[in-house]
Amino acid sequence: MPDTPKTILAFDFGLRQIGVAVGNIVLGTSQPLPILLAKDGQPQWEQVAAILEEWQPDTVLVGDPLNMDGTVSELSQRARKFGNRVSGRFGLPVSMVDERLSSFEAKQQLQEHGHAGNYKDQPADSVAAELILQTWLSERGA
Repeated sequence: MPDTPKTILAFDFGLRQIGVAVGNIVLGTSQPLPILLAKDGQPQWEQVAAILEEWQPDTVLVGDPLNMDGTVSELSQRARKFGNRVSGRFGLPVSMVDERLSSFEAKQQLQEHGHAGNYKDQPADSVAAELILQTWLSERGA
């Protein structure tokens, strides 16, 4: 199983902030990481490089925010561009993962655990990234 990725990094793309999560297939673990701030969808690429260097992922996932009917949205096009940039800059395989409702689910999970609903101070983006990662893992039976 040498071609099976072991460490996965997931991004929940956004215009102002990008959620990040890491997972390990061998251990069956995942965890949200601190969000990355972005300006009109552009992160500070040195921060992305630092995360990639720290976690050494075998593959990268980017949430694909499709419309509810499955069509490509404007944000989806931008998320795909982000994924292409990650792949091009860092030479890593990038997969897009359907993330419809991941932010909604992340907020629901946080509220169930006592989150007060102030998502500006305590964003849900990295929890959404973790849900994207978990979706990808479950689709592969991991």
